[in-house]
Amino acid sequence: MAGEKPPLLKPFLLLLPLSLLFFILLHSRPSTTSTSISFSTPSASSPFIRIRRAFPSYDEYLKLQLNKTLNPHLRHLWATRDWDRKLLVFSQIFSRLQSRHLLTNTSRALCIGARLGQEVAALKKVGVVDSIGMDLVPSPPLVVKGDFHKQPFKSNSFDFEFSNVFDHALYPDRFIGEVERTLKPGGVAVIHVALHRRGDKYSANDLLGVDGIVGLFKQSDLVSTEKVDAFGLDTEVVLKKRS
Repeated sequence: MAGEKPPLLKPFLLLLPLSLLFFILLHSRPSTTSTSISFSTPSASSPFIRIRRAFPSYDEYLKLQLNKTLNPHLRHLWATRDWDRKLLVFSQIFSRLQSRHLLTNTSRALCIGARLGQEVAALKKVGVVDSIGMDLVPSPPLVVKGDFHKQPFKSNSFDFEFSNVFDHALYPDRFIGEVERTLKPGGVAVIHVALHRRGDKYSANDLLGVDGIVGLFKQSDLVSTEKVDAFGLDTEVVLKKRS
């Protein structure tokens, strides 16, 4: 009959509103981001960095790190005999950085791999009140839970970041990438490393030269390198993120 719609057009017109509704719902869902670390064979990314060993999975790497962090004997030592000694040394380190105007009392500071939080306590002692630590095992109120390969903080969060656990990074490039991501423009990163001695059995990499760590920073400029004596680490590397 004249004016009657073709047979195939009727079901199409009926399905069109449903299709549009499905499209709208699909694209209005909030995006989700995985918090897991993608595992791959680690690459040194530099001739100055040597990856020590291969792991069958990222969980196996974490298991090794946790064996140290959760060791009850070590945790007792960190909380008792070592606490005051480390508080004193870290306070001296941070006071020296303050005298060079690389750290101020208004800085928002992060200590990466802070264990029980001696570094954080030292920052607060010298007047940097807005300070927090991060480790695989939290130690409230000074240290929150976090993996340095994928920090649990927003980009451009901190004015100052300190770490003495670079040798524990299975993926050195990700470690440094996260430091730069969470540093504010103009922010300062201070990394203590060992160049002239081998790390302990928990270390994941050996740093063979300062260029190995400096070359991983893509958004920052080198401020200084100098010798330090800091619990088995002998070199301090200071970088500033470009504004």
